[in-house]
Amino acid sequence: MQDTMLLGLEGIKKIILHGGTGDIPKVITGAKVTFHFRTQLCDEERTVIDDSRVVGTPMEIVIGNMFKLDIWETLLSSMRIGEVAEFWCDIIHTGIYPLVAKSMRRIAEGKDPVDWHIHTCGMANMFAYHSLGYDDLDELMKEPKPLYFVMELIRVQQPSEYNRETWAMSDKERLKVVPVLHGQGNKLYKQGHYQDATQKYKEAIICLKNVQMKEKAWEAPWLKLEKMGNTLTLNYCQCLLRMEEYYEAIEHTSDIINQHPGDYKAFYLRGKAHAEVWNEAEARQDFSRVLDLDPGMKKAVKRDLAVLNMRMEEKNQEDRNKYKGMF
Repeated sequence: MQDTMLLGLEGIKKIILHGGTGDIPKVITGAKVTFHFRTQLCDEERTVIDDSRVVGTPMEIVIGNMFKLDIWETLLSSMRIGEVAEFWCDIIHTGIYPLVAKSMRRIAEGKDPVDWHIHTCGMANMFAYHSLGYDDLDELMKEPKPLYFVMELIRVQQPSEYNRETWAMSDKERLKVVPVLHGQGNKLYKQGHYQDATQKYKEAIICLKNVQMKEKAWEAPWLKLEKMGNTLTLNYCQCLLRMEEYYEAIEHTSDIINQHPGDYKAFYLRGKAHAEVWNEAEARQDFSRVLDLDPGMKKAVKRDLAVLNMRMEEKNQEDRNKYKGMF
């Protein structure tokens, strides 16, 4: 069906390529919409930028959940189930697309779309490094262009018809689920399921970061969320130590220390990680800082230093035996 129409909004044209069935479904706030999409440049080749079918997984968004490319909500709201339509959108609607595409590509690559462990937002990182990490998106960011979106509407689920994942929640819902995820992570940690525990902690951290980025840095609401996030990150690092992921533990605890140099728990966990990778001087320095910040940790630190002394002596003896008689 070649039915060209305007949607009553400036800079949008729609062509129905394949008609859908039934009435146009109600797309209310909280509804989850599942669809395939293909993004193309408006050049002679109709160069494809992104294609969910190539990835193999349809896209899902929740209406009214602050999806950055809000024009997609408008486009999808005009479609019937099973309909395939092509939308031409002017640059007034497509300027933010490169940032959205970066997140979608990172998800497809199995990476974290929000870089939860970095203490700056994606926009700040982009300006700091002058790149989104994809050449075509960098070019599109420098010079916004009109785009074609070819969409196929697969399913619309009302809020009561599906179990909402954290990415689909409102900020209020995210804050409510954080302590639940925290408790689940703690239980899994005690059971020795460290990998599963990290996923719970990480999901809770992502919830907090999504809310925190909307607050003004270093003001009371932001600081409250920061404290909650640091606690979860330290729990995450305890799992990393159990999983022998020492360098990642050092990275995350160092992030906390750089922002909050008075956090003795971060120094303590980093000291333990340093000790495991034979960074003796760094470990001793961190343990010393722990005692400066919280003398009540003396017993625990004394125990860890004794273990460190024993391990270093064993290593030194092995080295002496290894090189004995070589000179």
